[in-house]
Amino acid sequence: MPLVHNLIARIRQATQGFANLVSNNPRAIVFSVALVLFVWLMGEVNQVGMFSFDVSAYKFFVLFLRRPWLTPIMQSISELALPVVLLVMLLAVEVFAPGRKPGMCATVNLVGIALLNLILKEVVQRPRPDGFRLIAETGYSFPSGHSMVSMGFYGLLAWMVWHYEKDRFVKWLGVAGFGTVVLLVGLSRVYLGVHYASDVIAGFCVSLAWLCVYTKLVAPLFLGEHGESAQT
Repeated sequence: MPLVHNLIARIRQATQGFANLVSNNPRAIVFSVALVLFVWLMGEVNQVGMFSFDVSAYKFFVLFLRRPWLTPIMQSISELALPVVLLVMLLAVEVFAPGRKPGMCATVNLVGIALLNLILKEVVQRPRPDGFRLIAETGYSFPSGHSMVSMGFYGLLAWMVWHYEKDRFVKWLGVAGFGTVVLLVGLSRVYLGVHYASDVIAGFCVSLAWLCVYTKLVAPLFLGEHGESAQT
């Protein structure tokens, strides 16, 4: 019995230690998980080409879910990551968001993500899905540019809301709203047949890792915060 009690105590100690590690280093944990998952996906794409969950996603979104009434909705959702929409959003950020230069902060973030996406596409050079596209797209497939941009741009806006908004309800509503936009943009790219599910997941991962660094090192330079009200 003493051995059992000792084992239970050690398990509890290890669990508490892990919980403290996660709570004290959430940014580092998210960065590490996102980066490792992206690197794994990129390596596997070069080796196997297509994942089993890519096939499952195709069967669900293309063969099962596609409907004439749903397609224009998905097209509209996908367009939330188009340059003209992002430009309007940037203007709104500049006018309404807090901080010294929120518009410049969001612009530099967006340009950095777009350039990173171009570089990664050229490195991997994965062809797009063929034979079931609903819209015309050019360029390589991995990682999804729309997914990277949506996670990077709307993810930064979610961080701004969480970081500065005092009202708890508005804070959660803003984060949930922007998070929903990010998710739907990614799903729309699979539905429209221009990306594999692995492209979307990889795009989310690399932009999430990017945001962990950007919000820590770069965003404070534009927003003028000194960390006293930061909630990361």
